[in-house]
Amino acid sequence: MILLVNGPNLNLLGEREPEIYGRETLADVERMVTEACAAYGLEVKAFQSNWEGALLDFLQEHRHEAQGVILNPGALTHTSRALPDCLRSLPCPTIEVHISNIHAREAWRRESFVAPAAHGQIVGLGVAGYYYAALHLCSRLAAQAAAGEQAVARGEDVPVEEAQMIPVDVNARGEYEPM
Repeated sequence: MILLVNGPNLNLLGEREPEIYGRETLADVERMVTEACAAYGLEVKAFQSNWEGALLDFLQEHRHEAQGVILNPGALTHTSRALPDCLRSLPCPTIEVHISNIHAREAWRRESFVAPAAHGQIVGLGVAGYYYAALHLCSRLAAQAAAGEQAVARGEDVPVEEAQMIPVDVNARGEYEPM
């Protein structure tokens, strides 16, 4: 399962500052990510909150079933110390996504407290950044699953954590076109 987590004000996508964040809604983003992951046989659990504690609770609640996290922390990117600590406790990779290029905006937006706890960061590509994060996580999981299948075929022991992974369609390729 891939967790799609969005922080403060992202529920207003499509209407809040469309010249910066575009006209696509959060529902559009959730549909795009769900369809991209479905092509790999992976489910998406989406969550948005304007409350930092709710984001932490959601991530902690699903930490054992999550195989990856796509996270747009919104303004918490620049203020939260608790969110990166939570991400470090997850056994799966997190991709930090920002619709705008935070490095080209106001000085206070240029530092991400989340980035050191994330496996990667996608900024400035609009909502397509979510799509690319989904493709990255799904293709990474497919490669890991294929490597595990090859190891089993060779008669090698497979680590327990790989054996317990939710199956991924290793032959799938995302064919969804981003918005």
